[in-house]
Amino acid sequence: MTRNLLDQETSPYLLLHKDNPVHWRPWGAQALGEAEAANKPILLSIGYTACHWCHVMEEESFRDSETAALMNELFVNIKVDREERPDLDQVYQAAANALGQNGGWPLTIFLTPQGEPFYAGAYFPKEERFGQPAFRKILPEVARLYREQPEPVANTTARVHQIFANLWARDLRGQIDSSILDQCAIHIGQRFDIFFGGITGVPKFPSTPLLELLWRGHLRTGLLQFVQLVLTSLDNICRGGIYDHVGGGFARYSVDERWFVPHFEKMLYDNALLIDLLTLVWQHNRSPLYRERVEETIGWLQREMMVEQGFASSLDADSGGEEGRYYLWSEAEIDAALMGTFVQRFKDVYAVRREGNFQGRNILHRTISTYPLPEADEALLKRQRELLLANRLKRTPPTRDDKLLADWNGMTIAALANAGTVFRRTDWTAAAIQAFDFIVKALGDGERLSHSWRRGKRSYTGLSDDYAHMARAALALWEATNDKRFLDRAQRWTHVLNEHFWDAQNGGYFHTPDDAEQLIIRARNVFDQSVPSANGVMVSVLAKLHFATADIGYRDRCNAMIQAFSGEVNRAYISMGSYLNGIETAITGMQIVILGPNDNSKTHELVNAVLGRSLPNRLLMIVDPKEALPEGHPAHGKTMQNGQPTAYVCQRMTCSAPITNPVTLSQVLQLPPRPPQGQA
Repeated sequence: MTRNLLDQETSPYLLLHKDNPVHWRPWGAQALGEAEAANKPILLSIGYTACHWCHVMEEESFRDSETAALMNELFVNIKVDREERPDLDQVYQAAANALGQNGGWPLTIFLTPQGEPFYAGAYFPKEERFGQPAFRKILPEVARLYREQPEPVANTTARVHQIFANLWARDLRGQIDSSILDQCAIHIGQRFDIFFGGITGVPKFPSTPLLELLWRGHLRTGLLQFVQLVLTSLDNICRGGIYDHVGGGFARYSVDERWFVPHFEKMLYDNALLIDLLTLVWQHNRSPLYRERVEETIGWLQREMMVEQGFASSLDADSGGEEGRYYLWSEAEIDAALMGTFVQRFKDVYAVRREGNFQGRNILHRTISTYPLPEADEALLKRQRELLLANRLKRTPPTRDDKLLADWNGMTIAALANAGTVFRRTDWTAAAIQAFDFIVKALGDGERLSHSWRRGKRSYTGLSDDYAHMARAALALWEATNDKRFLDRAQRWTHVLNEHFWDAQNGGYFHTPDDAEQLIIRARNVFDQSVPSANGVMVSVLAKLHFATADIGYRDRCNAMIQAFSGEVNRAYISMGSYLNGIETAITGMQIVILGPNDNSKTHELVNAVLGRSLPNRLLMIVDPKEALPEGHPAHGKTMQNGQPTAYVCQRMTCSAPITNPVTLSQVLQLPPRPPQGQA
């Protein structure tokens, strides 16, 4: 007798569905074999814990006994956590697009027993609503289509495969010129909202790789238009409702153009990327707003997202069955929590209204443009936010998805390592090291990684994203600590990518390794999605490994990576921010070598001069005078001057004159040179 089989899973999202009357199966050979034996189509439902509409569909349809009976009769039903299996999600989201749907979550897609998609949708209501067909009407129609019209079904699956081949198996190589960086920055800037920042339109996502691309454009060209777009975006994101002013951390996106109304789910990767970008921009403008957001967001990570020494995936949008309830305030709640303080000042600054500013309650956001306010005001507001947080912690919290993902933790580790060095917070650097070591222990097996871990159990093999982001984290920790074990880890994980993920025919890394479960297509993607693509990230990682080791193998693989996707830039630059940022690192990468004992204060003065500049393309190497740089490195054979710690700024195999004065070093680093004209 069949039943729901999700009770043996570790994913919090799958476990949320273990008591559904639907006979859910996890993805795997057993479920596919069952569909083939019964000649039943597969109903594949993909979602994640923090997804509001996933919960709505579960409550409306998957808990409903009549709907479940229909599903069980007509289909083999498979539930997938998109965070645990991003390889499946990537393939079937692309399939939904090929079938004329926008995709998104929950994704509801119907497959043949071989896993071939032939009909797709996203959220289906239980009853017909807002022009959307009722789920219970869709189910028998799709089953009849599969049963009675095999030829149209076969034609549809063949068309999807053709689109897959064009998307992932096509030769995307072409010529590329370094001037493309300025051209893409201009074209992307033209898509930005000049009043509130972000890509024009709604919903609005932070689009961090594109903001970094514009920031790099400013540093490269000096054009004020670029910096204005970045600062407008970050200022509004940091002041708007998308930021949790009470507890810290950023929501996934805003449903309006002003960054006011968030979609209340909080994702680990968004916060890691924003910490990194805010740190990078703070190095240039010393904005107290950006520093405070970095500090508060890291505080939130350490308070609410720690799982042992790693970081949980997300916080749900819902609380007590209501979206955003945990974060909203009535005026009366504010008055009661802040009794005895200057309550009206808080309400003025954070736009609290008696009637509320969102569905009868208040989303807190800073409306006064001056930041910071006078010191006494800021001290009062901080104390009031602490009182509100203490009050809020008594509420029913949103569900936390406590699984650890290697790639998302890699992004967070890199952000903590960078912020720790820039803001002189050794506790943040220590937290990054602890998280790194825990991920290696929990998800590592020799040189290989698993993708997901929860409560002592690993799930699924590591994907290219995991290796890329953990390698980047290792390099960030190597720069922060000068501990060569981190450089060694970055090299070893890159070796795994080269051995098990590389596309020998077209170049670039596949999403899945050659020894993993074979899906209907092996995706190879350079487009940033919810997280920066592995192929985009690895351009920078390979370039920095070449800078660090002088190994020409890394240089050649980096060039091959750039060439593998260069033919797509003119068409799809808006989705290739990480790749374009990587190209700039490869072309203009700056190796800053500081020769000096680690316990010498003048060594640290030179290091601080480097950390005081916003240099997204730099690799900082602190070298003890007793050590030798590898042969082939442009600074090989360089020495300290007059026994004093000495810096050399090297670029394109040429080094500056020796620099012993930190002020001089800071001035040399103030205006990074433009990339050379010509082919990359």
